[in-house]
Amino acid sequence: MEKIIEEDKQGTAVVLEHNATNTRKLYIESYGCQMNFSDSEIVASILAKEGFNTTNNMEEADLVLVNTCSIRDKAEQTVRKRLEKYNRVKERKNPNMKVGVLGCMAERLKSKFLEEEKIVDMVVGPDAYKDLPNLVAEIDEGRDAVNVLLSKEETYGDIAPVRLNSNGVTAFVSITRGCDNMCTFCVVPFTRGRERSRDPHSILEEVNDLWNKGFKEITLLGQNVDSFLWYGGGLKKDFKKASKMAKATAVDFAQLLHKVANAHPDLRIRFSTSNPQDISDDVLHAIAAHRNICNYIHLPVQSGSNRILKEMNRLHTREEYMNLIDRVHAIIPECAVSQDMITGFPTETEEDHQDTLSLMEYVKYDYGFMFSYSERPGTMAARKLEDDVPEEVKSRRLSEIIAVQRRTGHERAQYFVGKTVECLIEKESKKSDRHWAGRNTQNYVAIFDKEDYKVGEYVMVEITDCTSATLKGKAIGYSDMKGPLTYDTV
Repeated sequence: MEKIIEEDKQGTAVVLEHNATNTRKLYIESYGCQMNFSDSEIVASILAKEGFNTTNNMEEADLVLVNTCSIRDKAEQTVRKRLEKYNRVKERKNPNMKVGVLGCMAERLKSKFLEEEKIVDMVVGPDAYKDLPNLVAEIDEGRDAVNVLLSKEETYGDIAPVRLNSNGVTAFVSITRGCDNMCTFCVVPFTRGRERSRDPHSILEEVNDLWNKGFKEITLLGQNVDSFLWYGGGLKKDFKKASKMAKATAVDFAQLLHKVANAHPDLRIRFSTSNPQDISDDVLHAIAAHRNICNYIHLPVQSGSNRILKEMNRLHTREEYMNLIDRVHAIIPECAVSQDMITGFPTETEEDHQDTLSLMEYVKYDYGFMFSYSERPGTMAARKLEDDVPEEVKSRRLSEIIAVQRRTGHERAQYFVGKTVECLIEKESKKSDRHWAGRNTQNYVAIFDKEDYKVGEYVMVEITDCTSATLKGKAIGYSDMKGPLTYDTV
């Protein structure tokens, strides 16, 4: 639940520049969170070296892959429908097509997909992508192929990801894999394994490469980025066994932020996702110390009730979370904060729900990602707790949570009206080809006339109006934060 699900990206089919020497065609769709889309870039990079060019025409593909998500039931049901679609095409139009499942659904449903329903030829877990050449060879020989083993070491730090459907402006850089937080509603520790961090040197190499290619903003990505801890490799839980030298030279997340920010002062830096129990004041001070680290933290809370937080095995209390919010705003006065919220968790009472609403009133989130509880097979909650909150009650509570978020989000957005903010132009506005859409440091989207500005430029935008989610204004000149290109300043 803690991963941001961007609905407009779900099911995106990737298309890369073709290599003339490659003779096979790959069709790959991604569902779920940003980590899954980042993983698809790794998969495409590996298979490009095995002779595959990507295609957006599924019917002509030699290999069809779907990168899956087990976080929400909706995503899982969508993936199942897509597999049925692939198999209809395979039966009627392309009998040589091979179908594979990647990612978080792979381990849990491998037997069902391969043996019972026989709707896939290959199942590959999130730590087994380097084994794809061997697995493809297996299915080429007519045998089913499966590798869902979880790794204590794999971070894919040595794979240079291709950038899928890239706007050439923003990119994800994966810094951790797995998660040690056993939240009872979440399946991630079981599908992605224990937490391990990537070598900071390889992270900086990837950031340097992105900078040299003209990217202007990166998002450091992980299941829980604040737990980043590099001490030479291995699981975070084994850090206590490390040598004195390894401990003395270890790099934590705050130190990594300083390194990346100092490497390219005109490259914007975001990160996701944070965990309330792990984010430190050192991280907050790192954000405050660098102009190019964005003043925005996605800080999932999940519930405002201490009783429900305990049932969820969230290792923070309501009071600790509110104290953290106070420190965020004291150290970074103009920081935006967003949330993840689950309503209708098992045993949730009306009093628990009111605690959530009151916490939201206290924090006044800029925006949020709100869901009704959906029991996920394989989680501790599914094993031990009855999903006992009626759907109509979940729906009503969710509506009330959304209503508070819309109101406080609009209040927060109104702060910018009358101010001039720096925005990075990312793309054309969805609603008008006469306007650009860019984001400010607080992650608000601003819409303004195109004039002579271009995608990838930093511009100053005078905000004249807003909705709860969008700022509207007029660009008045270039920012002095330019990125790799040289522009005239105002």
